[in-house]
Amino acid sequence: MLSRTADHLYWMSRYTERAENTARMLDVNYQMSLLPQSAEVAEQAWRSLLEISELTASFDANYVLMSPSDVIRFMVSDMNNPSSIMRCLQAARENARVVRGSMTTELWETINTTWLDAQKMMREGILDKAPSEFFEWVKFRSHQTRGVQHGTMIRDEVFHFIRLGTFLERADNTARLLDVKSLTAENMRDQGHDSVDDFYYWAAILRSVSAFEIYRKVYRDVITPDRVAELLVLRSDMPRSLSACMGEVVDLLTKLKNSQSSKTITQARNLMAELRDSRIDEILDQGLHSFLTNFLERVNAVGSGISRDFLLPMEELAA
Repeated sequence: MLSRTADHLYWMSRYTERAENTARMLDVNYQMSLLPQSAEVAEQAWRSLLEISELTASFDANYVLMSPSDVIRFMVSDMNNPSSIMRCLQAARENARVVRGSMTTELWETINTTWLDAQKMMREGILDKAPSEFFEWVKFRSHQTRGVQHGTMIRDEVFHFIRLGTFLERADNTARLLDVKSLTAENMRDQGHDSVDDFYYWAAILRSVSAFEIYRKVYRDVITPDRVAELLVLRSDMPRSLSACMGEVVDLLTKLKNSQSSKTITQARNLMAELRDSRIDEILDQGLHSFLTNFLERVNAVGSGISRDFLLPMEELAA
């Protein structure tokens, strides 16, 4: 497969996954903002969402207040924000358009329709009327896109590069979410918030990654930060955990391997093996923030290796 084709497929799926993850985080923050809380706690929750995507400085440069409506607008419809949902859906559609001959008609039509319908919803003012409805719609369209991929595409390199982008993006987003939210939870405890606040906070985080019911099934007990971390980091049977995502990445890299990808595959395998061999008490003793920072550095190194080994060189992309 040509590197340019692989590049478009890989980034098409990364942008689709990024839009979904952003919608998940925004929906949880919006729902939590409806609960009684101090202005300081509410502002910190919205700021932490920006920190997950490393967009705090960009937001502060363009908006005066850290208001929910401004953060939602910035993260959804601001086309100057390269990580906004609308920019991600547009980028996914443009990448798909370039290589539409490599995918099934059903997949192209699903991605194209998502972009067209999203624009229509923005024009109709969905963010002012029912933001949660829009977030659910974004998640649904992402699920639908993956369903069409699975249901209509042959399991060849095209399919593998699409899935590779999905799981690498998902690993990055899950790690960022858990890191920032766990630090925010520590600040909440330092400010004297009670166990009821703690329960709703961690329950919201679980719902943001569709893991609330899974947690109840696995642990059958009260929600605790340690178990949330274990579920989202180490459980290989949890679809959005770091362990599950890296397992998929290793499997896909093995199927796609070429003459120069051995280093990248080794990096991914080492990271997966460490996740599979770790215990949550060891991670917490080391410090969850330290562990997740290290994970993000290493998963980004794997991403750089994928670009080097399979995709377009970064200098060519910039040209």
